[in-house]
Amino acid sequence: MDLLDSLHISAAGMRTQGYRLRIVAENLANAESVATNKDGEPYRRQMVTFKNVMDRTLGINTVQVDRIVLDPSEFGKHFSPNHPAADATGYVKTPNVNPLIEMTDMHEAERSYQANMKVLEASRTMLQRTIDMLR
Repeated sequence: MDLLDSLHISAAGMRTQGYRLRIVAENLANAESVATNKDGEPYRRQMVTFKNVMDRTLGINTVQVDRIVLDPSEFGKHFSPNHPAADATGYVKTPNVNPLIEMTDMHEAERSYQANMKVLEASRTMLQRTIDMLR
């Protein structure tokens, strides 16, 4: 693997972690949203899955977003009998978003993004030094 390959691999990692951060932000933004009627469902947490993809033009493996999946865990419940989305027992379904888990995912994605950025910077520095030596 040469330095240009490491640049492509790091860039792919940064793209996927950036996408993951957008999904985490969407989950956090909707953590308190509820349905507007009793037949509706609240926001369901989304999760990002990744896959390893062979880039045939470059001959390297890179990471890509595979798909966005919905978290199948149960919704929470909040007692609010006067809410339009309350069921017969007075409970309103709340999103299955746990802000603590989302913050953990955000920190993990941020660290991965930073690690890829460091590799990108190191590769760029090595390329620049190589060019300087050739002058």
